[in-house]
Order: sequence, then C-alpha cells, then structure tokens
Amino acid sequence: MEFGDHDMKDLIKFRLEEYRGNDKEIKIINEFQHAYRPENAISWYTRECFTYKMLNGALRTLNGDIMIRMGFFLCDLHQQIEKIHKTQVDKYHGNIFQVYRGQGLTSTDFSQLEKNKNGLISFNNFLSTSTNRGISLGFAQKALKMPNMIGILFQILIDPSIQSSPFASIQEISYFKTEAEILFSMHTVFRINSIEKLDSERPLYQVDLILTSDDDKQLREPTELIREEASGFTGWTRLGKLLIKIGQFDKAEELYNSLLEHASKDTDRAFFYHQLGRLKSEQGKYEEAAKLLEVSLAIDQTSLPEDDADMAITYCSISSVYYQQANYSKALEFSVKDLEIKKKTLPPNHPDLAISYNTIGLVYGGMGNYTKAIESYEKTLKIVEIALPPNHPNSAIAFSNIGQIYQKMGEYSKALECYEKDLEIKKKSLPADHPSFAITFANIGQVYDKKGDYLKALEFLEKALAIRQKSLPSTHPLIKVAMYNVDYRKKKL
Repeated sequence: MEFGDHDMKDLIKFRLEEYRGNDKEIKIINEFQHAYRPENAISWYTRECFTYKMLNGALRTLNGDIMIRMGFFLCDLHQQIEKIHKTQVDKYHGNIFQVYRGQGLTSTDFSQLEKNKNGLISFNNFLSTSTNRGISLGFAQKALKMPNMIGILFQILIDPSIQSSPFASIQEISYFKTEAEILFSMHTVFRINSIEKLDSERPLYQVDLILTSDDDKQLREPTELIREEASGFTGWTRLGKLLIKIGQFDKAEELYNSLLEHASKDTDRAFFYHQLGRLKSEQGKYEEAAKLLEVSLAIDQTSLPEDDADMAITYCSISSVYYQQANYSKALEFSVKDLEIKKKTLPPNHPDLAISYNTIGLVYGGMGNYTKAIESYEKTLKIVEIALPPNHPNSAIAFSNIGQIYQKMGEYSKALECYEKDLEIKKKSLPADHPSFAITFANIGQVYDKKGDYLKALEFLEKALAIRQKSLPSTHPLIKVAMYNVDYRKKKL
C-alpha cells in the first residue's frame, strides 16, 4: 500500500504540537513538510533534527504509536538504502572492509552481550557506522562520562560479496557530507566474534562483529527468525506484523482496520482480515478470530486457486483457533486441508510439511487419539531430521511432543526416553539458561514422579525452577507453578 498525503499531515500535526513554542524546531518541521521527498530520506535522517531522534527512539523502545506516524519515512529510508546498496556493491570489487561504531551500553546489556559471544546480535534501529576508527572510539570514550555506562567500540567486518541486509555509503547524500558514514538498514544481523578490553583502568571494550550471510547454512535458521519481521518491506503491512509481535494489539488493530478501509485488491483485503484474526487469536478472543479468518478464507476462495499457498496458511490459522477452543473436529478438518495443499505444492521433505503434521498431531492428541498423534509427530520428526541441520531445536520440540503423548498413555519409560532426547538436542543447540530448558526439566521431573522416583523428580523440578527464576520476573505465574511443584515433591520424600 502506498503512503498518502494524510500520513505526512498526521506526522506534521503531531510534531507541531510536541514542539509548540520552539521556533527553531517548528521551522525545521515546516521545511520538512514542504521539501521532503522519498529520495532525500537519508539526508533528513542524518540531519540533527526530530526525524533521527523520533524514528530511532521509536524503534529502540518499540513505540507503536510513533512507528505508525513515522511509517512512510521508515519505508522511504529503507528503500533508499536498498537502492543505493545495489548501485554500490560492485564498486567494492568483493574486497572485505571494516567499519566502526562507538556507543555506550548499560552493564546489564553488556553482560548479555558477553553471554552471547559467538552468537548473533540484531540492531532494532538503523545503524550508523564510520570508516574512521578514531572518531568512533571517541564516541565510546565519551559514553564513559555517563553514570554506570560501559564504552563499546564495535568493529564490524563487512564482506560485500555476500547477500545480507542492505547497507550504503552515504557520504555524498548525507546532510553532513564530511562524515565517512556507512548506514545499515534496521534489523541487520551480525555474529559476535570476540570481545576484548581496551583500557586496563576503565570499562572500555572492543566488540568484533561479522556481518552474517543470508545463505550461511550454520546461521540460516536463527538469522531468518531474527530477520523475519524485516523481510518483505511493505510499509504499514510490515509494521502491523511487528506491532502484533510486540503485543501492541490495539495499535495493530487500528492499523489493519485503516488498511482495510483503503484496500482495493481482494488479496490485500484477505490478508488484512487474516491479520486481524491472528491478532484476536493472540488476545485469546478465539470466536472473533475464527469469524475474521473465515472472512479471509471466503475472499481467498473467490480470488485464488484452491491449492494456492495462501489458502494453506489460512487453513492452518483457522485450525489453530478451533484447536484453542477444543473444537477438535473442526481443527482437524482445516489442518487436513492445509496439509493437502502443501503436499501438492511443496517437496516431500519441506519444513512447512513438518509444521502441518505437528498441528495434526496436536489435534489428535486433544481428541485422545494417541496412536494417530504419535504417527503425525513421527512424520514431523522425520522431515525435520532430513530438512534441517543436525540438533535443530525443532527436533527437540518433536521429541517433546511425542514424549507428552507417551506420558498421557502411561508409558513412562518411552516418555522419559523422548524427553532425554529433547534435552540432549537442546544442550547442543541452545544456551544453558534458555527458558525452554525449564519445560524439558519439568517434563522429566513429572515422569520420574509418576515412576515413583521422587528424588530424581525433585532434582529436575528444582532445575526447572532455577531456569524460571533466571528468565522470568519474580511475580510471573510460571514461577509460582514451579515452586509449588518443588514443594509438593519435597513433601513426598
């Protein structure tokens, strides 16, 4: 969907109210209103004025209201970086180069960075970097003057020959043409290569980052997950997905209803109804979700072939909503339709087929048809082990699901075997304090409890509690559940 004049007017009105009485800023806002064009988005972004502060502040704090108001500028900025990147990439002749960024981090954020060494880091905002190490180091040192801040010099290695998020040398079009600046689009993903202390007396560190490749097999899956909301940069549509993801449902609903009013294509209308349905599902309003998704489906059925991939997505979403309502017959009906389309349109071992079989397994489990549930989960596991890298977290999920069915059947030894495989995979693929370990430890503890081995049960339930306490706020209900489980087993000893 294209952005219109009303988007600009809404932003200008908002900023004029914000800066009432500030003649300097009001002059700049009026200039922006009359002089702004999509092709000078970078110039406006690099200017010391409301555009940079407002956009990056909203992206950093995930402020949905501001992101909506800045939507047209956000899109223009990304698209200009992308356009320039395409014209510049050949000029590098495949030569690897370095850029730098100096900034401050809180001790909490730095501690998290250290724990994630050799892992991935994604910046929510547009990332400004420099080819001048000295200037960037100066910014890092300046950050030390702020209370409780650690100075960080990011040293970033760039291989222009790999396919990655777009970046552009913007010196010629920046508002400040003397700065040798490389600007990365939002949600660029890097790998943390090393961290070293630069000053023996002050908390000043250099963090070496490497720009990740889109087709790096080792990083492909987590990178795709991190970049998921950054792909298909389509303005308000993309923003709506992000708002749902961060739980700003009222803003997302307002946005999608507005999009629906302006939509002229059936495919767009179907998509917006689908997103509204998904939004209601996230809120637990399953009846409303089902109605909206059925409207989306009805539109798709009049405008798309019956085996179109978008139809499969809608069938899957409807199935999920009916499953949440415990309407298992309806859930099965739509999950089978989803599977039938994917079997026609995808290779036999495509990961999306594994998702469909997993959904059917969940439905059969809810119906109490445990034999069928295990059959579906085993098909999921078979595809995952073929299509995805070894020790992929999805394999752990499949083993966990199979284990839960065996546990319901009272076959505790088989359940324990599955949970232990789940745990083994997670130990190889996830950080030691990852929240999902709590689920696995709790499952193992419950099985040992059923087998009458209360000491072993307590051991694993205490591990589950420890993970919960590390990863969740102290008032979270899951911590209370974990504490109850531990206390209850202690009484059995």
